[in-house]
Amino acid sequence: MTQIPGGFAALGLHPNVLAAVSAVGYEEPSPIQEQAIPVILAGHDMIGQAQTGTGKTAAFATPILSKIDPTRREPQALILAPTRELALQVATAFETYAKQMPGLNVVAVYGGAPMGPQLAAIRKGAQVIVATPGRLVDHLSRNNQVLSTIRFLVLDEADEMLKLGFMDDLEVIFEAMPAERQSVLFSATLPASIRGIAGKHLREPKHIKIANKTQTVEAIQQAFLMVHADQKIAAVSRLLEVEDFDALIAFVRTKQATLDLASALEARGYKVAALNGDIAQNQRERVIESLKDKRLDIVVATDVAARGLDVPRITHVLNVDMPYDPESYVHRIGRTGRAGREGRALLLVTPRERRMLQSVERVTGQKIAEIRLPDAKQVLDARIKKLTNSLAPLVADAESTHGDLLDRLVADIGCSPRALAAALLRKATNGQSLTLAEVEREQPLVPNASGPRERNERSSRSTSGSSDSRPPRAPMPLTEGRARCRTALGTRDGIAAKNLLGAILNEGGLSREAIGRIQIREAFSLVELPEEGLDRLLAKLKDTRVAGKALKLRRYRED
Repeated sequence: MTQIPGGFAALGLHPNVLAAVSAVGYEEPSPIQEQAIPVILAGHDMIGQAQTGTGKTAAFATPILSKIDPTRREPQALILAPTRELALQVATAFETYAKQMPGLNVVAVYGGAPMGPQLAAIRKGAQVIVATPGRLVDHLSRNNQVLSTIRFLVLDEADEMLKLGFMDDLEVIFEAMPAERQSVLFSATLPASIRGIAGKHLREPKHIKIANKTQTVEAIQQAFLMVHADQKIAAVSRLLEVEDFDALIAFVRTKQATLDLASALEARGYKVAALNGDIAQNQRERVIESLKDKRLDIVVATDVAARGLDVPRITHVLNVDMPYDPESYVHRIGRTGRAGREGRALLLVTPRERRMLQSVERVTGQKIAEIRLPDAKQVLDARIKKLTNSLAPLVADAESTHGDLLDRLVADIGCSPRALAAALLRKATNGQSLTLAEVEREQPLVPNASGPRERNERSSRSTSGSSDSRPPRAPMPLTEGRARCRTALGTRDGIAAKNLLGAILNEGGLSREAIGRIQIREAFSLVELPEEGLDRLLAKLKDTRVAGKALKLRRYRED
């Protein structure tokens, strides 16, 4: 990472933004930040060519926040993102960098959520709007003055926006904004379509290109587990049962989460402590010393609180919450695998975080293996193994030192040696379940949230196919587990498969692999969607518009 004298302080950011950046733990700007921040602060339009994971969100968020006037209760900055997941990530980043700016508010505008609260936040004067194009166009159809006060525009991952068919929506949005504005475009690639947008809507833009450098972590074995957000503590408990760790650091996003998880693990008998920004320096030092001398085995920490933590006995890093950016992930897992030792890094991923997982893989240059949640038999085997390891060293001279006592206890109690041994085991294990039936009864297994990570070749071709005006008259055979839905939009409405795909991905909150074949006809179109939860999905999509027209998807009855 390129370093400059004074780090972020030398870039000219507003003191309040600089304080928030420092609180997050950033010390030196990444190459894209070092080059883009001064250009944006100077008021130039800009094209930034950089991959996800290079720190580009901070590259545009921090200078824009430095130029916004928090006393003006009106939208001043618009950031467009191709998906709801990215929009939420960017909105969270803006909120983080604006923590020292009283009166500044951020609203995320995306499909799959009620429009009322979004519109209310805009009316109350949220200065930063982070939006997906489709939902923003819906707002403009109700109030075409929503963007009339915008001074700063950012198109984040512009190439992805065009791949998802948002060109028409972008033109509507451009028309709704003042011509006098500062515009910034970020894209991993610069195809002709992106250059066309830049030529039409940007004024003499500066061009910054950053090569994407992968960060390797060969000494660390990485794995991820798909799990729903409300099942994380149960999943962590299962993982800790089977993982053979010496010391472990678990990363979460918030101070409260450090306390909640540490409390839950302490109740399960682990030697654990929380580490967050509210903990005094002397207490922090005591926690680290306790981890070093084995009075503690687990520390639950936020990114900032774990800065500088270097304990050689840490064998495992558990990412309970996904980090805000891929670079933070690399810093996190670097807490293990030190000095040539092997380490293991585990990552819990919710279904909505698949995109960030892919970004992490790009930045590290490694494919992260998926694992399944341990089942009851694996938990039982791990418990018995730990018990065996703890008892094995005691057996060698136990009979010579405690044999006579054993005989007396057997006689006094009037039981067999086997019965006495079983009673002592029960006492030694504090009543822990050590049969398969007991482990299964403890708590239901957390369902794996895993699904196919990549669309197979056949499905990929059918989804991204063109809107040929002469498709087959009979619907294609329906894929198992999917339902066919119909919309009255077709080629006569200027609709292509990519338009429907983009709208359903963003408004319905689905992953790409969840959507099957899309067949475009002249007067209507057919889309394959997951059978499970279809009614809820259609309810989410009821207000969705494509190319300015109502989607109105309905279940298709072939009979």
